[in-house]
Amino acid sequence: MSAGIAGGQRGPAHRLGLRPGQTVQEIGYDEDCDDALRAAVVELTGSELVDDEYEDVVDAVLLWWRDDDGDLVDALVEAIGSLADGGSVWLLTPKVGTEGHVDPADISDAAPTAGLATTTSLQAAPSWSGTRLVAPKARR
Repeated sequence: MSAGIAGGQRGPAHRLGLRPGQTVQEIGYDEDCDDALRAAVVELTGSELVDDEYEDVVDAVLLWWRDDDGDLVDALVEAIGSLADGGSVWLLTPKVGTEGHVDPADISDAAPTAGLATTTSLQAAPSWSGTRLVAPKARR
């Protein structure tokens, strides 16, 4: 157990609502992704992150997304393809003022079009913001 968790502080993977035993899929990985966050997810869940080629159901998706990555709606639809009922997508975007920043209005527009609702936003890592997206309760 890390010192932060032992001292009562919640680590980055805990803030994402992840739990031991969960399967987490990672989409959009590149060299700019936060390795400390990725390692914290692996440590907490006890499993390596699976990639977009994984063919089973996952509990959560980490979608690393930058402004020039393409169509966000298409990426979100793809991300929910293997998501378990009650699972969530964490859309991880570069923070305001950094290269690749995604306007929050773009996320707000894309989420419902992809069949998702925005629930939580937080600082996921020093250079990355996180937005939790889930299927609306009426659709679950």
